[in-house]
Amino acid sequence: MARMRAVDAAVLVLEKEGISNAFGVPGAAINPLYSALKARGTIRHVLARHVEGASHMAEGYTRAKAGNIGLCIGTSGPAGTDMITGLYSASADSIPILCITGQAPRARLNKEDFQAVDIASIATPVAKWAVTVMEPYLVPMALQKAFHLMRSSRPGPVLVDLPLDVQLAEIEFDIEAYEPLAPFKPAMTRAQAEKALAMLNEAEKPLIVAGGGIINADASDLLIEFAEVTGVPVIPTLMGWGAIPDDHRLMAGMCGLQTSHRYGNATMLASDFVFGIGNRWANRHTGSVDVYTKGKKFIHVDIEPTQIGRVFAPDLGLVSDAGAALKILLDVATEWRTAGRLRDWSGWAKECQQRKKTMKRKTHFEQVPLKPQRVYEEMNKAFGRDTTYVTTIGLSQIAGAQFLHVYKPRNWINCGQAGPLGWTLPAALGVRAADPDRNIVALSGDYDFQFMIEELAVGAQHKLPYIHVVVNNAYLGLIRQAQRGFSMDYEVSLAFENVNRAGDPGAGYGVDHVAVAEAMGCKAVRVKKPEEFAGAFKEAQRLMKEHQVPVVLEFILERVTNISMGTEIDKITEFEELAESHEDAPTAIVMLD
Repeated sequence: MARMRAVDAAVLVLEKEGISNAFGVPGAAINPLYSALKARGTIRHVLARHVEGASHMAEGYTRAKAGNIGLCIGTSGPAGTDMITGLYSASADSIPILCITGQAPRARLNKEDFQAVDIASIATPVAKWAVTVMEPYLVPMALQKAFHLMRSSRPGPVLVDLPLDVQLAEIEFDIEAYEPLAPFKPAMTRAQAEKALAMLNEAEKPLIVAGGGIINADASDLLIEFAEVTGVPVIPTLMGWGAIPDDHRLMAGMCGLQTSHRYGNATMLASDFVFGIGNRWANRHTGSVDVYTKGKKFIHVDIEPTQIGRVFAPDLGLVSDAGAALKILLDVATEWRTAGRLRDWSGWAKECQQRKKTMKRKTHFEQVPLKPQRVYEEMNKAFGRDTTYVTTIGLSQIAGAQFLHVYKPRNWINCGQAGPLGWTLPAALGVRAADPDRNIVALSGDYDFQFMIEELAVGAQHKLPYIHVVVNNAYLGLIRQAQRGFSMDYEVSLAFENVNRAGDPGAGYGVDHVAVAEAMGCKAVRVKKPEEFAGAFKEAQRLMKEHQVPVVLEFILERVTNISMGTEIDKITEFEELAESHEDAPTAIVMLD
């Protein structure tokens, strides 16, 4: 037992719980915690330029590797409110991050003190737990509870708010007696697995819908083995993309209104049974429930009981961690296959493979300014199978999901439900902080890129290199396309004549992203013609390795490109012809401006 400040005990607990990186911005009300971090010197700190950016860095850090928990730190008042978007996007996607804020002294609470706000009440709707710690000895205990909650059942974020005097108070604490609490995760029983497989056996055209819960559970290998043993094709959700490689014979494509493949939608419509594991039936995946569920039976497996039946009632709902479920399902399915009790779905699987070969959208265009589809075709050529893509929202993300290829879990790092603009850049920095050796490519439209462009300086300062592909049409492209339904094009153009780019053919596109990136200490390359693609990708990779800073790779697009999307999975509007039917054609859909 030793006597120490509550914040010194807090840092010891953070170490014991596995925290080695933090992202944040210091301030008066959180300086005691920063003094403890400095004294220990065991946790690397990345100084963000905006606290929202720090929260997204923490998200990227968590999403990069199984078992990671990102830590975001900020002072009182606006720092906490800046974190709310990060808490929301983490909560929506079942991502554990820990946000620690400073707070005014206890005696000054509820007295409208400078930068004093009830952040715990504000954060409660978007966190698993949000608390202002009012007793010094509860600081390490609150952190212990925070880590237990973040890891248990459906993962999610926690906010711990620390009044200034609580941080500074001395307590008796023995870190040697401290142990992390074992997380609670429900597990499917054998009887439940047998019931599920009996229902599956009655289907003629079944599918497995693989959600992000499989990746959270680090159970992608189990999913692939279960699919191979049963022979049932797999439809990954956007959050589950990468759980099965894109070129696996049982990967049947993604389904949805936007981030989907043409063949994935067709296969979903042709199926008669859907086995959902670790997914949430998000509306961009399903469209209307009536169309999505027509003529099908459903099993839904989820770690959180109240997720089952939340969107529609399945024929069988089972509460289980995705990894635990797949393990027992695989055991039973293997026994049944050996005993000849499993149905043969090879004919159905071949039918799905045939759609995958033939129902592809065209990507090869020679136009100048560039069509976005061609950019993704070239990205597939330039970047290897181990590339990790980071992106958030907009036509850039939608087209990326339709055209790019993902072969491994956690190689598609996407803010799926919240979709805040600006997320991509700081999240990519968090991924890099988590893994110094990974091949990272971020993908943004010009507006997403501009939202938190100041975080480029963080990548330069802290040597966090990655390639950031920016597809620039000087438009809020997705919103412009959505405004077609209102017969308008209103306040969605980012174009203006930049007086500082006189004589530059791109002056009318407004912001000079190359100049901004270079001003931030980064490198940048601009591409305007198809013949420049190969050289630009090589140059970007050379610059990144040589200088160890983010490299912006900007592609100048035509102002307007409508990307395939619709209001129902059976009513997708196609704007381009099909690609030629051959094995090497890009396997995806299009949606970008």
